[in-house]
Amino acid sequence: MDNDTKNENIRMEEIIKASAPHLELPAKESLGVKGIEPCTIVIMGATGDLTARKLVPSLFNLYLNDGLPNSFSIVGCGRTKLSDQQFRNKMKDALVAARLMNHSKWPSFAAALSYRSVDYMDLTSLISLAESLRELDQKHNTKGNRIFYLALPPSLYKQLAQMVGQAGLGKERENGNGWSRIVVEKPFGRDLKTAVALNYGIQEYFKEHQIFRIDHYLAKETVQNILIFRFANAIFEPIWNRRYIDHVNITASETLGVEHRAGYYEQAGVIRDMFQNHIMQLLALTAIEAPSQFETNRVRDEKVKVFRSLRPFPIEKLHEYIVLGQYGQGEIDGETVSAYRDEPGVNSHSLTPTFARMKVFIDNWRWQGVPFILTSGKRMAKKLTEIAIQFKGVPHSMFRQTLGETIEANRLALGIYPDEKITLTFQTKNPGAQVCLRSVTMDFSYHQKYTGPILDAYEKVLIDCMLGDQMLFWRQDGIEQCWSFLTPIVSECETCGNREEMLHFYKSGSWGPRDIGRIR
Repeated sequence: MDNDTKNENIRMEEIIKASAPHLELPAKESLGVKGIEPCTIVIMGATGDLTARKLVPSLFNLYLNDGLPNSFSIVGCGRTKLSDQQFRNKMKDALVAARLMNHSKWPSFAAALSYRSVDYMDLTSLISLAESLRELDQKHNTKGNRIFYLALPPSLYKQLAQMVGQAGLGKERENGNGWSRIVVEKPFGRDLKTAVALNYGIQEYFKEHQIFRIDHYLAKETVQNILIFRFANAIFEPIWNRRYIDHVNITASETLGVEHRAGYYEQAGVIRDMFQNHIMQLLALTAIEAPSQFETNRVRDEKVKVFRSLRPFPIEKLHEYIVLGQYGQGEIDGETVSAYRDEPGVNSHSLTPTFARMKVFIDNWRWQGVPFILTSGKRMAKKLTEIAIQFKGVPHSMFRQTLGETIEANRLALGIYPDEKITLTFQTKNPGAQVCLRSVTMDFSYHQKYTGPILDAYEKVLIDCMLGDQMLFWRQDGIEQCWSFLTPIVSECETCGNREEMLHFYKSGSWGPRDIGRIR
């Protein structure tokens, strides 16, 4: 069976699971383990927070559920000098903290863990790492297949990718190498210019099919289910357009503040942090045209078409299309929390926005004139990621004389987090002799009647990296199209003369600035 057939089989299993949750698949098939070749996963930045909180716990959970290949190796790399045993002990502590430790399985997993001290900017050090990897290939029978996961600050991506390439580790099917893949997390640049420069630097040694640009929002099961919901059900697609939809709200709110990321966030702000990646991907999946096949590049082609169709933002009328905010002191879950300007590492006069709501339009046949309201913020009333489709009202109310009231339009909500569900609100008659309307809601819980293993976002991302499946990852042209749209907005917001007037403060634990209602 060739790789294309294997990947198609895996995707069909995912389609079946999403569209018919009552059909339980065997654990190994639902994890997509078929088609995963032996490989070494090299984590650059292995002593950092991401490795301890996300990567190693995800890899261990995959191991417990037979989601890793039979032959694998995990190599941690960092500037800190550690022995293999010290690294294993640190990872064991991380698993205990994550409440994932399985003492009977740990010894065999730990045997696949090793550590190499690396100076990321020293080519000699990377060449030495290459020699170690060749030895580990022989020891663990991983066939020279490698994934380089850059769990490091984005400022190091370009240089480190080039160092890895110069050490000969980007070459495929040469000098004992198998396939080679490099994984980078967002942000992908600060604007269009830096995104293009980053891509150019990485592609000196890695081809596009080797580059995996993570957006973990895309790996959430309910995000993937949007495509299934839209294109595997005949009842919704005919009304998924400007004739029946009044507007679309896409919301990604967080209760957390800036936490330990002040250094990064002060330079980024909410638009770079959330809109350039997560929000734009949710927009694309909501507005996408049906691809001819459920295949990686065809799906990504359709996403890029959405980004290309975005109407240029009216910079000259900025206040009519965007609201920016910054959280002040308030309460979250009954506890008093600090204002953004009082957070450690934040400038006491900072003008960095932690909230944004913007109205955008897609200039194509399907969506002409339909506003998409995009909202994201920190220290909000609730952690919520949701796509809400607001349908138009009935064109003529024959009940007007009888009821003397406005009929509420239908609303479809695709809950992504924390409630993974789909709800449809519609009108029915209230029980009784008198004719009265009432709104009722039809609910579907995503995990209803499904008892198989459930992957978190990073587990799904890691499986797809091992499979070489890029459907849930950004392609460079998509990144550049998004930055082409957002860069003028960010630039104007950061350089306009009335920058202070544009920033509206909101109380932590609220739903944002008071005047967000003007963006409808």
